[in-house]
Amino acid sequence: MASTINPARVDFVTLRLFCAVAQSGSITKGAEACHLALSAASRRLSDFEAATGSKLLERSSQGIALTPAGHVAMQHAMRLFQGFEQFSNELNDYSSGVRGHVRLWANMSALTEFLPTTLATFLAQHPDIRVEVEEQLSGDIVRALVDGLADVGVFAENTPAYGLDVAPFQTDELVVLCAKQHPLARSRVKQTDFKTCLAHEFVGLNRSSSLLELTSRAAEQAGIPMRLRVQVRSFDAMCHMIAANLGIGVVPLAACKAQVEALDLKVVRLKDAWATRRLLMATKTGATLSPATQLLVRQLLHPTGQ
Repeated sequence: MASTINPARVDFVTLRLFCAVAQSGSITKGAEACHLALSAASRRLSDFEAATGSKLLERSSQGIALTPAGHVAMQHAMRLFQGFEQFSNELNDYSSGVRGHVRLWANMSALTEFLPTTLATFLAQHPDIRVEVEEQLSGDIVRALVDGLADVGVFAENTPAYGLDVAPFQTDELVVLCAKQHPLARSRVKQTDFKTCLAHEFVGLNRSSSLLELTSRAAEQAGIPMRLRVQVRSFDAMCHMIAANLGIGVVPLAACKAQVEALDLKVVRLKDAWATRRLLMATKTGATLSPATQLLVRQLLHPTGQ
């Protein structure tokens, strides 16, 4: 029978130290970050490896590197440590008079277009509730909800959402942006279909993006490969790459209005039905929602109070 780790041999100081050493690649830097003596830090790491029964760190003259087992330990250590911080923060909220704490994860479109006004109204009505907001990719939001790292999530509708209770939130319009000197802009068209756009090179988001998945699927259905010249992590970066004429890009119009004006980009609307995209709001199926979370869900579903 495989042995299990004795919880009494692992504490949060050691978990924090292990994460700090793994991230810095140095026991010395990790010890300094955790305010521990080097000898004490080394002893804690050795005890941690002994408790897990696995070699977690490769030590060399170049520094410290994680073994395959170390990578697994790092993922779980980060999750445990983050969970403890959330536990501490939420209890501190109650002791300081902030009686509710909700963790809201949302994609870039939702955070830019819809959530600021809704959250401002909600927090004005409920000053005793704290909302912790994180911007994440749609796929990561779903995983966070399933794993219990987020209470409420807002993401694009084409994201697989098994294990979640999902409701419509808002819709956004996807358009094509290009530089004024790009052939698509010079053609003076105000509206086109996505298949026509596939004659050009694209700037896109990274591989975890639901928007990239949506446009890639549309290209596949059109039977024309989508030529991605540059991939970035944000709409702001996309707009700057498009302004440099490195390609065209599909973006939510409302989320990029400021960049369109500042960078003098050309907007071409899409005729395709999928260019009107729904955003969804979700919670974990079967989860017991706190009163604060229930209030926020109600506000998101009925932002005007109807």
